[in-house]
Amino acid sequence: MIWTAPEIDRRHEPYVADERTMLQGWLDTHRDTLQHKCAGLTAEQLRTPSVEPSGLTLLGLVRHMADVERWWFRHRAAALDLPDLYDYSIDPDADLNDIADVDPAEAFATLRAEIEAADRAVADLPLDHTFRHRRGDTVNEISLRWVYVHMIEEYARHNGHADLIRERVDGVTGS
Repeated sequence: MIWTAPEIDRRHEPYVADERTMLQGWLDTHRDTLQHKCAGLTAEQLRTPSVEPSGLTLLGLVRHMADVERWWFRHRAAALDLPDLYDYSIDPDADLNDIADVDPAEAFATLRAEIEAADRAVADLPLDHTFRHRRGDTVNEISLRWVYVHMIEEYARHNGHADLIRERVDGVTGS
């Protein structure tokens, strides 16, 4: 039997809610959308790059988002000391590039596990919770609210990439 990416029942964003529920709802919608864009594809299809010269793939996006979930919610916002998911010692984009021998079922399980762990890690933190983050020579104070907005943006951008890659793979378009 050939493995294919699982179907997902996508959650939709709330139309009326408090701020935290609204942010979580939009994030969950985008999380589900990435997985929906991959549903039904084989391992080989998930490894199919977009268009030259880009090597961007759906499998790479799944791995990247698992790492981004871990980084922003658990490592940064919740201040947990966690190892990297991927070996960045040779390639700073190993999550996106090093996919030739990746088990896609494991990559999807990792994404789901990181999403659940991210939600648990920040569940009791207020949106105004802050932490310090260094980028180059600058240190910024960042709020959990910013992390939610950034993650929604990150997924939205990559879901746009996923739209184009999916259309390239098998012609499927749409939300």
